[in-house]
Amino acid sequence: MRVVHLLAAASLATLVFVASLSSNGRLGASVSARPNVRVSLPRFSRIASSTGRVASRGMRVKAACDDGAAFLSAEEKAELKRVADYIATPGKGITACDEGPGTIGARFEAVGVTNTEENRRAYRQMLFEAPGASDYLSAAILDPETLHQKSDTSGKLFPEALKDMGILPGVKPHLKVYTLPGTGGETTMQGLDSLADRLREYKKAGAVFAKWRSPLIIGKDQPSELAIQANMNDLARYALICQDQGLVPIVEPDVSLKGEHDLETAFAANVRIQSALYKAMLDHGVYMEGTILKVNMVNPGKSCSKGYTVEDIADVNVRVLRQCMPVSIPGVNYLSGGQSLEDAAARLSIINKLKKNSPWNLSFSWSAALQMPLFELCRGKNGEIPLEEMSELYAKELKIAADAANGVHEPKSTEGAHVPPVPAMEAVAA
Repeated sequence: MRVVHLLAAASLATLVFVASLSSNGRLGASVSARPNVRVSLPRFSRIASSTGRVASRGMRVKAACDDGAAFLSAEEKAELKRVADYIATPGKGITACDEGPGTIGARFEAVGVTNTEENRRAYRQMLFEAPGASDYLSAAILDPETLHQKSDTSGKLFPEALKDMGILPGVKPHLKVYTLPGTGGETTMQGLDSLADRLREYKKAGAVFAKWRSPLIIGKDQPSELAIQANMNDLARYALICQDQGLVPIVEPDVSLKGEHDLETAFAANVRIQSALYKAMLDHGVYMEGTILKVNMVNPGKSCSKGYTVEDIADVNVRVLRQCMPVSIPGVNYLSGGQSLEDAAARLSIINKLKKNSPWNLSFSWSAALQMPLFELCRGKNGEIPLEEMSELYAKELKIAADAANGVHEPKSTEGAHVPPVPAMEAVAA
């Protein structure tokens, strides 16, 4: 009975405290619930301001949606916004050449080119210095190796040479894939522990932004809530660390095209993922105006048996953005993610036609869509890299990509549509 009386007294004390607070608006030192029962309460020096911060006994508390106010000065925020706005220059996009030595090496070796550091350097110089490239590019994502290599045209390190051409250099920090146990193969990325130290070195080398990719899959019970929350919170922490080090974060949730899922299933999954991402970023206090989104185009799975027009696919992409994309983020740079240049450009162009008054700049950040056709030019060249021939084709590809970013590229025939794969038995019969 004594316990019951004490609980009742504590409840009554709470009610009296709330009543007293509503009547005089103050947090007092104590409130009396009944004789001999007193509840001590802390004194606060001031109530939370509009920025969500509270000073209590010399402590500063940062609340959600703090807009970078807890760790960024006005000048730092202005610089992050300047870089993000530049990346989102209308009609320009990002060339993604951040493959590690092993990944680009496999592409070289598949077409008979030896994977050496000099071959990697020369090839990437071609991507930066192709005639007219700077007319279509606002930024380039580099592998850390490329940060320390030089252009043999100017003799300058690539970050400085790129800036001279009006192309902002960024970097992909080295990350490791970790499979989440019990999820049927879903993954998260590891690399946060030493990220601040690495970013400081990248910034000294000339980088002004960074990119972190978090791959996800659609399947039975996938993406799981665990995979979404783990990856989106990692992206938010990465973004926070980037901004603290003075780099604009490009956040990249990448949903694989593999699978049999239809377009509406892809729509629902992408809304879940992107909503979780923006909430995590706001909860972490990321300065949203100083960020860029790099994301997959919303597509049915490659093995989906239902056909869709390019307009169907474009409409779903605009719907996802309108449902959950903060207007404070200046731009979206879509990844190609296994799409051909023809399909990716067709879809991006129609997305831009359908976005109407939506506020974001919608452009490209393509690697394979632009580069795989270039590698094909190496076949039968006895290990030589036909840089001039590559450069001419690459310039034409960039023009197509830029036209798509402006919404003026006109797809041909079924480009950009999802055509269901022919079943194996029908293919054999044909």
